[in-house]
Amino acid sequence: MKKYIDTGKKDTRSGFGDGLTELGRTNPNVVALCADLVGSLKMQDFIDENPERFFQIGIAEANMIGISAGLTIGGKIPFAGTFANFATGRVYDQIRQSVAYSGKNVKICASHSGVTLGEDGATHQILEDIGLMKMLPGMTVINTCDYNQTKAATLAIAELEGPVYLRFGRPKVANFTPEDQTFEIGKAIQLYEGNDVTIIATGHLVWEAIQAAQTLAENGISAEVINIHTIKPLDEDAILKSVTKTGAVVTAEEHNFLGGLGESVARTLAQNHPVPQEFVATQDTFGESGTPEQLFEKYGLNSAAIIDKVHQVLKRK
Repeated sequence: MKKYIDTGKKDTRSGFGDGLTELGRTNPNVVALCADLVGSLKMQDFIDENPERFFQIGIAEANMIGISAGLTIGGKIPFAGTFANFATGRVYDQIRQSVAYSGKNVKICASHSGVTLGEDGATHQILEDIGLMKMLPGMTVINTCDYNQTKAATLAIAELEGPVYLRFGRPKVANFTPEDQTFEIGKAIQLYEGNDVTIIATGHLVWEAIQAAQTLAENGISAEVINIHTIKPLDEDAILKSVTKTGAVVTAEEHNFLGGLGESVARTLAQNHPVPQEFVATQDTFGESGTPEQLFEKYGLNSAAIIDKVHQVLKRK
């Protein structure tokens, strides 16, 4: 069984920042906007190299989205960055009307998503953003798993014409995907091949799924693990190919089970190939203050929770 190696823990927001800096050097149409969170979004290097292509909007996120939409009319590619809660919930009307409905080429780049925001607590820990954004017609929704993948995704979305929601996080997490990867929007990545159960994970839960699969293998359970970095458009072919073989699925995400990846997978299965499914996700609740590790344990978002759900779903086959 392949061993995925953590090459050194890094935060995914730094992957975004480094990707944005590289875009600043290679794509003159890329501009950046921020709502008073430059340090948190790791945008300073881009600003230092391209001061005339950065706009500090301040704590006025709705205005940032409107300005971003306007900049696209002149051919610019705006990367608008703030915390995920403020990037979606606070400005949903502006995103819907000025970006999605209008089909504008705005890249909404959201850090500090999910409960791994940690000690800042429930007011900042959005667990509904994937659902909000995937329901907008024409919106691409991406949720990356580590530093390398986030950097690659940042580069890739600059080449995609149309609105994008790019979701990443605050803490330093395992960095295990290839450094030189090509990010294919809408294309799932199979990490392990298995026969007994399919584990479909996104974001920070991908590493937890890898750990779960390794433990399951030691106990004679063969788990196929799929990294879904693009939640919309969803790679339905990869999902259906896997579950047709395994006959059972566990989805894992740092998001409410209502409206997230698991719900998209369930719809795909219901329409094409129904099989038993279990959900690793928050259960219609807000978060609270704590370390990422404490919150993952409390809300059942770690490898132990995935293993438990695998045993549950196997009983339903």
